[in-house]
Amino acid sequence: MIPHVDNDSIVYLNGDYLRLGDAQVSVLDRGFIFGDGIYDVVPAYNGKPFRMDGHLARLERSLASIGIETGMQRQDWETLVQGMLQRSGLGDCMVYIQVTRGVAKRDHAFPEGVKPTVFCMVSPFVRPTQALRQQGLSAVGMEDVRWLRCEIKSISLLGNVLAKQYAVDAGVDDVLQFRDGNLTEGSAANIWVVKDGVLLAPPRNNLILEGIRYGLMEELAQAAGIQFTARPISRQEVENADELMLSSATKELLPITSYDGHPVGSGQPGSVYAALRQGYDDAIEKLLG
Repeated sequence: MIPHVDNDSIVYLNGDYLRLGDAQVSVLDRGFIFGDGIYDVVPAYNGKPFRMDGHLARLERSLASIGIETGMQRQDWETLVQGMLQRSGLGDCMVYIQVTRGVAKRDHAFPEGVKPTVFCMVSPFVRPTQALRQQGLSAVGMEDVRWLRCEIKSISLLGNVLAKQYAVDAGVDDVLQFRDGNLTEGSAANIWVVKDGVLLAPPRNNLILEGIRYGLMEELAQAAGIQFTARPISRQEVENADELMLSSATKELLPITSYDGHPVGSGQPGSVYAALRQGYDDAIEKLLG
């Protein structure tokens, strides 16, 4: 019995819809043995998927990057997401999709003739509260020691787990990771820096997972007349930032108001955050009609 989980919720596993409590995967599944798989998470508001095209495009890129062929086309993934949302009956929720290379004897090389394992479930999520938006998050810096293919949304998340625990042990909400002196990302989120009214982002490359909100933030900045620049950002620039922000599917967009024990800027959410947050909310309202 899995604690604090609705075992009667309906999940998808390899073509079948069944109770979560009845879903089983072999211990020889390469996702379990090697972490050999990818995943993605599509947020939904009132049962309507948000930026689904971006999430499914990233899912397909990750699959192609590690050579997993499911035979599923974009329309199949869309049908799966929509069907799971309808079956769940949930409002604000997350559709989790995981694909592994499948079940085979334990050997590092890719097995031949093995069918991938495709799993999907829906879980409720609570949007960030107004108090959290106004108060902001706290963060500390740490060295990024993850592997060098961070653009793949891999299920091998030990580096992210250790980063999040680093934040927990430090008594803060999250970390800001640095590689070779430059900002990469949080434990499981993209990080944004504001200086002199300009929105700065680490460049899209293999050192970060390009969140679907990355493209959204570019759009929101353009709509709000905020200059956007993607380039390497030094640790010193982060320390001297006027504003810091964090974005992810579950946290949406939140300000970071404390970094390494010191206030960021005035210690309150800034004007650039306010403009982008309003644009984010407007995008959700547009989705909801």
